[in-house]
Amino acid sequence: MRSPPPPPTERRYDRLLAAARGHGVALTHQRLEIIRELAGTEAHPDAKTLFRAVQERMPTVSLDTVYRTLWMLHDLGLVETLGHEREGMRFEANLDRHHHFVCVECGLVRDFESEELDDLRVPDAVRRLGSVVDARVEVRGLCARHAKRRETAKTTTGTKATKSAKATKAAKAAKAAKAAKATKERNRS
Repeated sequence: MRSPPPPPTERRYDRLLAAARGHGVALTHQRLEIIRELAGTEAHPDAKTLFRAVQERMPTVSLDTVYRTLWMLHDLGLVETLGHEREGMRFEANLDRHHHFVCVECGLVRDFESEELDDLRVPDAVRRLGSVVDARVEVRGLCARHAKRRETAKTTTGTKATKSAKATKAAKAAKAAKAAKATKERNRS
């Protein structure tokens, strides 16, 4: 009987280790923990997030070691970067064909696969800029949690606005009725 394939995180970890060894990288305990943390997450962490996670298990790890390890893996083609430097570069070990969903509210990044997007042709205008090595789509929007919050806020705001409009209308009607009553009393006199 065949055993089930290992989960993607284990496959990524094993692939990273084998490739690093193949490049002659010394796999210190700290590097192994950094690689384990990176391979085991789907969150596309930045270096500081990885540092904090590894530091929980290994208090002696330094942020500098995390950065040097990540950039070494990047230079060897074993991890990719996402985002812009000013926003905090993110790293990922998933090199399989995929695309990204990014929440514009909280920065959550999640992978997704799409044959339709894989089959998109890169426009000639992009090809004129230079040689295209890879193309991935980044879909930006609101994650489920923030979309729900925004919808709740919208509903609450809409309800408040409706109540406010009704109150304003009622106040105007009361004022008009009072003015009409005063006019009627003046006309009687």
